Formats: sequence, C-alpha cells, structure tokens
Amino acid sequence: MSDMSRIKTFNLPDLGEGLTEGEILTWLVKVGDIIELNQPIVEVETAKAAVEIPAKWAGQVQAIHHPEGTTVEVGAPIIAIDTDPGAGPLDAPSTTATPSGDLPIPSAASLAAVEVAPAEGMVEPGLIGGAAPGGRTAVLVGYGPRTTSAKRRPRKGGVPAQAAATPAPVAPAPAPAPVAPGHNGQGVAATGGLVLAKPPVRKLAKDLGVDLTALTGSGPLGSITREDVQQAANGAAVVAEPITATATSAASFGADREQRIPVKGVRKLTAENMSRSAFTAPHVTEFLTVDVTRAMKALERLRSRREWRDVRVSPLLLVAKAVLLAVKRHPMVNSTWAGDEIVVKEYVNLGIAAATERGLIVPNVKDAGRLSLRELADSLTDLVQTAKSGRTSPADMSGGTLTITNVGVFGVDTGTPILPPGESAILAFGAVREMPWVHKGKVKVRQVTTLGLSFDHRIIDGELGSKFLRDIGDFLADPEAALLAWT
Repeated sequence: MSDMSRIKTFNLPDLGEGLTEGEILTWLVKVGDIIELNQPIVEVETAKAAVEIPAKWAGQVQAIHHPEGTTVEVGAPIIAIDTDPGAGPLDAPSTTATPSGDLPIPSAASLAAVEVAPAEGMVEPGLIGGAAPGGRTAVLVGYGPRTTSAKRRPRKGGVPAQAAATPAPVAPAPAPAPVAPGHNGQGVAATGGLVLAKPPVRKLAKDLGVDLTALTGSGPLGSITREDVQQAANGAAVVAEPITATATSAASFGADREQRIPVKGVRKLTAENMSRSAFTAPHVTEFLTVDVTRAMKALERLRSRREWRDVRVSPLLLVAKAVLLAVKRHPMVNSTWAGDEIVVKEYVNLGIAAATERGLIVPNVKDAGRLSLRELADSLTDLVQTAKSGRTSPADMSGGTLTITNVGVFGVDTGTPILPPGESAILAFGAVREMPWVHKGKVKVRQVTTLGLSFDHRIIDGELGSKFLRDIGDFLADPEAALLAWT
C-alpha cells in the first residue's frame, strides 16, 4: 500500500441540524497513538453540547491539525490517520512549523497525497448519514440518521476545493502589490483597502468590536487570524497606527480594564432561544407560596425504606411528580403553538434546567408520565449527573414539552422563568425555608417554598394556569391525600 492510500484525513463532520463549526475542547489521542475503529478521538463543543467524535478508521495517528481551544469549520481536516502502520515507516513529508511551534503545517505536496475519504462506506458530499459496512447507517452517537443536504455557511471569495488541492501554473504578475511587514515576515498585502481574513475571523472581529483594518496579519500572505483578533481585543496586538493617550486623561476606562468573553457554543444558542421566546410568546407569570412540611416528611419516610436507600431522593422528585399529575388533569398545558393550530401532546418530555460550566442547558426525561416514581428518580439523577459532566447529547436536549427550573438550589425564593421555545409552560421551584406559618389556627415554624409558573397566554388563559399551579401546590402540601384523590 502506497503512502498516498495509507494516510486518511478525517474532516470535522456536521454534528447535526446544520451546525457550521465546533470548538475542539480536548484531544483524546496524540500523535503516534494506535487507535481502533470507533474509538473516541476528540471532544468537540457545538452550539448544543459537547460531543465525543469516534474514529472512522483504525490505525496510527500521524498528525493533529488543530490544537485544543480552536474553533474549526465543518468539513475542515482535524486529524490524519495511517491506516496501515505495520507496512513500514512513511516517507517524511516536508513541513513548516507554525509560529507557536506546536503543530507542523504539511507541505502542498503532502496535502495533495492525502486521501480525504474512503471508497467504501463513503458518505456523499453534503449528505448526512450514509451506508456503512454491514448495511447500517453511519451516524454519530446521540444522533439519528439524516439524508438531507447539510447547510454550509457560504464562503466569501472562497476558492473551490479542487482548485485549492491542485496547484495551477501561476502567470508572472506585472508588479507585486506592496506588502506591510507582519508578525511572520509576510505582512498584509495592500489590496485596495480589502482585508485578508476568513469569514469566521471577520465574524469574531465584529463580535469583539475589533477593527480589522487596524491590524497587521500574522497568517499566510499577511491574512488576519483568530489569534490576531483575540490579541487585539485584549489590547496586545500590533496595530498599524498606535494610539497615544492624551496627557489630560487621569483615569483609564478603556479595554485594559475590561474583559470580553466571546459568545459561542451553548451560551450563544441559549441567548438566541431566550430572545426568540421572550419576544414571540406572550409570557404571564403567577406565584404560589406553599407549606411543604408534609412533603418533606414524606421524603424522609421514603428515604428510610430499604428499597430506596440507594436512590437519590430530593424535593425536585416530588415537584416533578406533582407536575406530571397536574398535566394529566390539565392536558392543554402540555402543548405547542403552531400558528394556525395548537398541538396538544399526549406525552410529557419533562425538561430540567441545569446550570453547567458551558452555560444553561435543558435536557429532558423522555415520556416521563409513563415512569414510576422510582424510575423517575433514577432518570432525574442520570440526567443531572450527565449534564454536570458535560456529556449531555443533543438528542437529550431536543423535544422537550414542559420544563422545571430548580432555582432553589441557589438559595433563591423563585423567579419569572422564560419559556423554552416550543413549550407553553415552565415552573420555577424556589428554596424550601423554615418560616412562620399559620397552621391549624396557630403560628408555627413550617417548611415553605414559593412556586413561579410562566405560561404562554396564547394557549393558557389565567384560569387554566391558576388551576394547574394550584394542583401542583396541593400535591406538595399533602402528597398522600393528592395521590388518593387523583389516582
């Protein structure tokens, strides 16, 4: 087998729903490692979740094209694999070190010799999901097969892949354009005021408020890179015309005392969803304060039972059960506004809002209404632990019908939650506190919480929303009596 057919390059796949880029969080392999088919090789964060991507081939890792922390466009090469390492050493390709000295840049000849995709089980360009060996459909873990064309962000002034892969003879130019010296000695070409920068770099500069025309590029042919933009945002870039501070400025209120955090990944998606929901669905929020002393005592009795000793039992479990029972009594709450019609769903995919290091996510328990209390407890525990570890798959965050946000874990009494897109109700569960409460005609110290229910007023009117919230409160005030009365 020749070197040309041995080396295969794995491109970043479309991880679902038309995503155009992903950030490399962690490489799970290094150059020289022997890997197996479908072995996880890299963890990538998209706008929805962190996903481990498996290897398409077995073999030996020959090159890693992007370091951790790099945002890579879908379709860009991320790793090269020698599929027949036992055939002997490869011819050493000529490489050029990057400015950081971390990763080699393959030469044009070596890139031309790399086979990008296998002949067998190959997925057609732009098509998600294709036939794999054995007749199954090749998809990533956590995604269903797709056979629709993937949406790609158009490249401005881009060069066709075929033209880029096959160097064409270059005619001598009449006169070279003047070049300003850059970090790498190549500089920025004077292109009539145009700036050499890829679309993702231009978008990053726009988000961070950086003027590209004031930068000196450190990339090939003087192009501006993401690093140049980020350095400029931090006040460390070399600019064309340095700005001198005036002598009259007493205190600095500039970029040197500001922190700019790029909005990307989960946080960016959450911001888009919340903005769309807040200005699309007319929100109404109602509040109810409930004496949950009996519910807390019921939890203690449940924990003491032998079959429940290894189960995580929390107040959230009873709140979830209360919501599920209340939905059965008021099905319209579990619905979606679809323009000309309202879609009432006979299943409840119960979302639980979870705060993670990467931002707010809302995974959901599928068909939670069919689960027993023990099954619901196990599902909630798995859902929360998976979310905290950053392993929630996009499939677990899609299809939610109704959500609970447990703000009480932060010591907050309640809030006015914003509806997740496509849902008609969300419940905020506040902290359980010991408070003075009138009980049986006397003021006593009782355990009390406050519930906040936001709902879509196009679907749920005040009467329905109030009855739904009241039923949840009645269950938490006396779980045993509610179960006997409703089931």
